[in-house]
Amino acid sequence: MTILAYLGHPAHFHLFKETIKNLQAKSHKVIIVIKSKDVLEKLLIDSHLEYINIVPSQKQNGKIAKYFNLVNRLLALTKLILKHKPNKLIGSAAELAILGKVFKIPSYVFFEDDFEVVPKFAKIAGPLATYLVCPNCCSAWKWNEKRIGYNSYHELAYLHPDHFKPDINKVSSIFDFKRKNFILRFAQLTAYHDVGKSGITAQVAQHLIDLLLPHGNVFITSERPLETQFEKYRIQISPLDIHHALYFADMYIGDSQTMTAEAAVLGTPAIRFNDFVGELSYLEELEHVFYLTIGIKTNEPELLIEKTKELLNMPDLKELWAARRKYMLDKSINFAEFMTTLIEK
Repeated sequence: MTILAYLGHPAHFHLFKETIKNLQAKSHKVIIVIKSKDVLEKLLIDSHLEYINIVPSQKQNGKIAKYFNLVNRLLALTKLILKHKPNKLIGSAAELAILGKVFKIPSYVFFEDDFEVVPKFAKIAGPLATYLVCPNCCSAWKWNEKRIGYNSYHELAYLHPDHFKPDINKVSSIFDFKRKNFILRFAQLTAYHDVGKSGITAQVAQHLIDLLLPHGNVFITSERPLETQFEKYRIQISPLDIHHALYFADMYIGDSQTMTAEAAVLGTPAIRFNDFVGELSYLEELEHVFYLTIGIKTNEPELLIEKTKELLNMPDLKELWAARRKYMLDKSINFAEFMTTLIEK
């Protein structure tokens, strides 16, 4: 088969990389198409994967500009479909659902956010996609008849122990293991579904840093521009190695959904501070079934500090989370293997 895989975010690179390798190993041709977003292109370059970039530079985020950007992506993808004639379209973008319908090509749209939370995306992908693939705990809203569920998470497509082997050498020059090491993550929160949502402000970030520094070292990874006073904390590590740092970190605090889930499935105590708390089923499951993360809304900054202190004072914190992680892994499947079978068969 010829398969077109469209990646619009660094998280999509991680989500599909093992499946792409599996499909290529089985002699299927995979055309990787991307748009510029954060470190996505660097991840592909560092991984020596061939790709086509249909959006070479970051586009403006204005409301009207976003619609023009969508049209331009559709036109660019149309040219590639006409040229390569793929048998299947895979990705996490509504564009694939549209073009799959137009060209009568099966489209597989993979998502973790319940459709009710991302209605603009849902109203395109729902009626137009061939298959909607999400964790069993997630909702496809009005289109559940197209839904293919599974017991796992996107993050277990690349952080499952079958694929990810933590390597302390990747972080030995960064972390001081005589002290604790904490990772803070600041997301951009400028996507269409982020309207009205907020996360960690500069004031909250400073409060967290002041609280954590007496206990260890603070490292920041940020999708958005950092304030000057925080630049000295920016973690100096290859994007390909960030999950090794996340695994060996003593705690993670951030406003990113994806990195919170990554920390959780790696067994690192994770606190998420944003306005999506309570709305996304997969993170609710990781929090309330497996107890691997804690979600706090932005109107409760005092609770964020309280919970951070609570985790700092817990003895054998990492050991407790490791046991919880093992239980979660026992209940979950290797998602990359599931995707490979689904797409191939």
